[in-house]
Amino acid sequence: MRPLAALALAGLLTACGRESPPPAPVGDWHWTLPAGVAPPPVPADNPMSQAKFELGRRLFYDKRLSGNGSISCASCHPQDKAFSDSVARSLGSTGERTLRNAQPLANVAWRKSYTWANYSLTTLERQMDGPLFRTDPVEMGINDGNLPTVLARLRADPVYQREFARVFPAEAQPLSLANIVKAIATFERGIVSFDSRYDRYQAGRAVLSAAELRGLKLFRSEQAQCLRCHGSPDFDDQMAGHSDGLPFHNIGLYNTDGKGGYPFPNRGALELSGQPADMGRFRSPSLRNVALTAPYMHDGSVATLEEAVRIHAEHGRRDAKSGDGRRNPWKDAAIDRIRLSAAEQADIVAFLKTLTDDTLIRDPRLADPFAARR
Repeated sequence: MRPLAALALAGLLTACGRESPPPAPVGDWHWTLPAGVAPPPVPADNPMSQAKFELGRRLFYDKRLSGNGSISCASCHPQDKAFSDSVARSLGSTGERTLRNAQPLANVAWRKSYTWANYSLTTLERQMDGPLFRTDPVEMGINDGNLPTVLARLRADPVYQREFARVFPAEAQPLSLANIVKAIATFERGIVSFDSRYDRYQAGRAVLSAAELRGLKLFRSEQAQCLRCHGSPDFDDQMAGHSDGLPFHNIGLYNTDGKGGYPFPNRGALELSGQPADMGRFRSPSLRNVALTAPYMHDGSVATLEEAVRIHAEHGRRDAKSGDGRRNPWKDAAIDRIRLSAAEQADIVAFLKTLTDDTLIRDPRLADPFAARR
């Protein structure tokens, strides 16, 4: 059961769960986006602003926001890993491992749903309830008992006193849990990645090697089926405005019981829907910066990009622990249509590495504001 603080937060942020049309620039905030990419939807009660973005950045990197003061949001989403993690399952504030692999946050503003399989979480504000308050396992470790202490820590900081009052001027107590969440969500919406070598190639400002060009051609082909799940400008199929519904996919990663079973508690959309056909169905993550975000899959069980491509090319994974995923009865039919030789797989990997955005991982406006003190 979620703590009362989390339930109260969910109520405060109900309006953020409603879809909004893409906004015009608000105040001093402007989106810098390539042709063909519209601004993302932003909740009407949490508009973008530069001051709120900067406040959210500070909170994102502040360990005082965790229950025991030991980790921050950035602990599981470091900038140099494209705001993902470098381990299969991240370490929470009390030493427990998370259930699933930390997803990268670049371009997260365009997602139609959040987390690996929970299609009911459709805004960043609502999604944040999980890492802040989850108890099994503990992540940030905030609960009803320590929430006053966490807020007191932040209120004792004159920078926060000043900035919350500036960003939320109409409120008697601007430094509140709901406004903390709104500020962090604003920062996360501002993590934008469209400056990879592939993007520069598309704009006529870079060249790709012969292998990379072969990989690009294969990526776009029926032979490889990549566009089936990674066809949006963000190389996924959950980018707002570029796909219908909330698709999740079973790629044959497991078949532990010979009947399509995935290991508990990571059984995909089935966990929420209860529908047998949703066993093993997880979101297709964005492939932008994929060379930086190993290990792969929902549980971090695939160590390398080469292995990830090979599993798709072999129509599923087969080993003693996983079972024969190639025979998973719930597997997406498109997986079996993939036809790639070893050389073609290598070309696709070469292309995927062109999706790395070096600007993103070095951008000072996204960097840790506390770094100089550490």
